[in-house]
Amino acid sequence: MSDSVAHQISLFRSLILSRRLDGAALRIIESVMVSKDVRSSSVAIRSSLRDFIRFESISIMRENAEKPVEKKLLDLDFLVRAFALLGDNCLALRYEALLLRDFKSTSCQWLEVSHMEWLNFAEQSLDYGFNSIARKACENALMCFQKASKTNLETTEFFEGVKIIEKIKRLKDCAMTSAVSRSGSVLSVQVQAERYTKNKLMNRSKASSSVCKETQYLATTLFRNGIRKRNQRYLQESQSLVKMTDEPNTNRS
Repeated sequence: MSDSVAHQISLFRSLILSRRLDGAALRIIESVMVSKDVRSSSVAIRSSLRDFIRFESISIMRENAEKPVEKKLLDLDFLVRAFALLGDNCLALRYEALLLRDFKSTSCQWLEVSHMEWLNFAEQSLDYGFNSIARKACENALMCFQKASKTNLETTEFFEGVKIIEKIKRLKDCAMTSAVSRSGSVLSVQVQAERYTKNKLMNRSKASSSVCKETQYLATTLFRNGIRKRNQRYLQESQSLVKMTDEPNTNRS
């Protein structure tokens, strides 16, 4: 990394830390990313800057908690643009901005989110596997379109409106199908895991029972052998006593 690029990155960090979230900071990122000096280390630089902005974005949003909506939206827009220059779609921040605009649009009409904004966001969310968010975005897109259609009832736009509604519904169905398929796969894995665990426990129980039986059988055998040996010993002792008793009688006769 050249000294010039290092200086630009340092300046960018300084601007962010001082909360100067404006076009100057964005131009620095753009300049760094197209510089020939960073081609060999562009991946590392992008990753480092993304981590830095991601960390600072959390602090920025916390600091803006009590600030006007305009300030929140301006900072969110800056963060979205900064992430985009670094190759990050930053869906979470974009979703935050759309929800904030939608919430405040009742009192500030200029913040109103169009159905196309929701639809584009839904498509990108689905592409990245955020199925539930994509479904919700489709629902918002449909509501926005229906709301806008109430003020525009020209028959020339009717068929175009039908196509838009069909597109939104198809995308929503796709998101729901993907969500069910994914949850089904997870459920299938869970079922297989439960079956495996159950079989393992059953086998372990059988093995334990078998060990207990083998131990019991072994103990019984030892016990019986002990009794047999003891009886044999008693028999031998009795026979010896009888023999000793018979010998004197034989001598007398």
